[in-house]
Amino acid sequence: METNSSESPLTSSLQKLNLVKEKPKTETIKSLKLPLGKTTVSQSLVGSCERPKCPSLVSLCIGFLGRHFEDVVGDLGEIAACFPSDTKMIMMAIARRRQLLNDDVLIALADSSWDILDISGSDISDVGLMKVGKLFKSLRAVDISRCRKITALGVSDLLSHCHSLEILRCGGCPRSDATTRRCLDMFKPKLDYIAGESWEELDSLEIANGAQSLRWLVWPNIDRDSRDSLAGECPRIILNPKPSPFGFRGVEVPNEALPDITLDGPLVKDIDPKTWSVCGVALRPIPPSLSGANELPMAERFRLAFVERDMKFAPKRAKNARQHRRRAEREWVMTSTEAKSVALASQLSKSTRNRS
Repeated sequence: METNSSESPLTSSLQKLNLVKEKPKTETIKSLKLPLGKTTVSQSLVGSCERPKCPSLVSLCIGFLGRHFEDVVGDLGEIAACFPSDTKMIMMAIARRRQLLNDDVLIALADSSWDILDISGSDISDVGLMKVGKLFKSLRAVDISRCRKITALGVSDLLSHCHSLEILRCGGCPRSDATTRRCLDMFKPKLDYIAGESWEELDSLEIANGAQSLRWLVWPNIDRDSRDSLAGECPRIILNPKPSPFGFRGVEVPNEALPDITLDGPLVKDIDPKTWSVCGVALRPIPPSLSGANELPMAERFRLAFVERDMKFAPKRAKNARQHRRRAEREWVMTSTEAKSVALASQLSKSTRNRS
């Protein structure tokens, strides 16, 4: 009894020392709800406790196959035959990130239902692009930037088969910039230059060429002359559009046309990034001769400039040659008595036929 009586005044004295009252739990929760922009502290705490979304079984299987992609490249044609179209696109996106995308992989995975094609920075050449070009009837966006093995011939074949192409991403390295510069005339819808003297020679010729549906061109390192030429001769093509809530010229800019967005990025959003960061597989370094702005030697630059100038003036030289030949024939008719007699005889025969 004495112990209990002695403890009671001690506990009461200690309680008096507690100068701050304990707030109810509801009040403490309300005090944490301080606005931070559009989010509160309580919402951020709840969001931090949420677990990341579990990937699907299909994504896990594709990721496992992508980690061992180099082991199945030889049999990729047989393996990919049973894959759906979207799975083939994901596999090609992984192969591009693994630096394993080449002509054989593109031919094995190509599907006619694709509407985008991202082969940027790959080893695909004109051979592979021309083999599968006829399949891509519904392509809407293509990225061929930093493709050092694609030339103007491959781009021309792509434009001739893909009549729905609206977005083209190119350039990115000096060699690709040079290829795009040579293809600039292909982007402009125009009538073919006809070397004949009359419209009767157009009976069996196709008079229209160029990228008829091209609307957005992403070329980061475009030179000033090419920009002015494109803006003056084909203002319908919008160059390097920027994101804007109001669009561009009243037209909403598609995500595929924005330079900062990877074309095949949405395809691999559910794939673990470790798939293309496999231990022991390093990205192929860019050679020093190709990394800077002075990639091409000066002699190669002069050669490309000469070839471009020669192609530009070839129709004019052909026209001048025809004019010289006709002028020589006319002078020969005027100076030669034999030619005069032949001309008079032909006129006489025509007149006799008309009388009869």
